[in-house]
Amino acid sequence: MTEKTRVTVDGEEFEVEVEFNGEQWDVTIEGKTFAIVVDQGMRSPQRTASERVSRRISGSGTISSAIPGKIVSIHVSEGEIVSEGDVVLVLEAMKMQNEIKATIGGLIKQVCCQSGDRVEANVPLIEIESQSSEK
Repeated sequence: MTEKTRVTVDGEEFEVEVEFNGEQWDVTIEGKTFAIVVDQGMRSPQRTASERVSRRISGSGTISSAIPGKIVSIHVSEGEIVSEGDVVLVLEAMKMQNEIKATIGGLIKQVCCQSGDRVEANVPLIEIESQSSEK
């Protein structure tokens, strides 16, 4: 699944598309695709359980789960305005209930799941449209 995110390279910020194909990351910047292979000895920093469960694709307002789980409850509906930090849903993963919070403020554009749904990792759950003046 291709995801959009923002990266900073030598102090310059880019919006990129990333996709992991099992062996490498394919990263597309301004229409040009690069293959990135990470040495197995190089590991990403450890994350807390909450950070592993909830993540946002930076800049897009897409909230997804980093691990499979079950949607326990949804606290927002399409068309609702949320603030950064508001609880938008509760996800049960690894026998723990995790409050998933909005990482940006804005308009709930789409709710892609229902209470009781079992979801896979990296599947969009909620789309938030930023209400910032940057548009």
